[in-house]
Amino acid sequence: MGDQERVVCCIGDLHGYISKLQNLWSNLESEIDPVSFQSALIIFLGDYCDRGPDTHKVLDFLISLPSKYPNQNHVFICGNHDFAFSAFLRVLPSPPNGGCFSDTWKQYEQHEEREGWYKDVGYEEMHLQGRRWAGKIKERFNHAKGTEYKGSIYDAGTTFESYGVLHGSADLVKAVPDEHKKFLANLVWVHEEDNVSIQTSEGKRNYKLIAVHAGLEKAKGVEEQLKLLKGKDTSVPKVAALSGRANVWDIPEELKEKPTVVVSGHHGKLHIDGLRLVIDQGGGLEENPIAAIVLPSLKIIRDTDAKVAQL
Repeated sequence: MGDQERVVCCIGDLHGYISKLQNLWSNLESEIDPVSFQSALIIFLGDYCDRGPDTHKVLDFLISLPSKYPNQNHVFICGNHDFAFSAFLRVLPSPPNGGCFSDTWKQYEQHEEREGWYKDVGYEEMHLQGRRWAGKIKERFNHAKGTEYKGSIYDAGTTFESYGVLHGSADLVKAVPDEHKKFLANLVWVHEEDNVSIQTSEGKRNYKLIAVHAGLEKAKGVEEQLKLLKGKDTSVPKVAALSGRANVWDIPEELKEKPTVVVSGHHGKLHIDGLRLVIDQGGGLEENPIAAIVLPSLKIIRDTDAKVAQL
């Protein structure tokens, strides 16, 4: 199989649902040719924690993959929830140029009371998103999602519970195993891959692929954004490529000149529009499936798909 024919599998937001992840992985293994699956590039699009009950088990599963499937290549993208979890655990890289994490608070401090930012052990030198993640939001109901908040604006309460501690407890830092901290610290904010084959109406064609949790901003230069993401610039209070919405939905115009696939999760939708792929059918909601897209075929596989072999 030529390099351009390799299988690339992009897996959407997992949000702490271990049984969904196990079922999805089993379905991928069943649906993809065994030789192709064993040598596939697997890109996880971020948001491994929060909302679902099993963040601890999800990270265990992901960490085990390179040893169980040594001929696969695994890429673990950082989502906005993972960024915030990392911020609370203090495993983010330091801000460049000697800055302080407390500098990230100022732009959003008008929201501190409503969001109930964390203000316990270690908060003085914690990135804004860590304080929001471990905070205790005063509102009970998230009207945008139609669900109750689980502890914080990030729904992080279930992540704390998966490690055996109460939401908002500083004890989480001790409860999270070192291998989980290392995994979170090593997440990449963006991944670029050349010569990814995609089936089109004109046959298979090769494209460059950029995987990033939310997307790339249309109003900023692509190289400028990639530099920030590759450098993990933690001086930014809110990284648009990890947490944006409408501003990162479309492919930047300059990437259309040299056709590039941009694949993301984050948006709570399954959206395939030309070379813009948004793979987040689950949205962290218990009743929704989690999905993956397989390239070059563009086939969507879900955790809920029936296994033909079992019928």
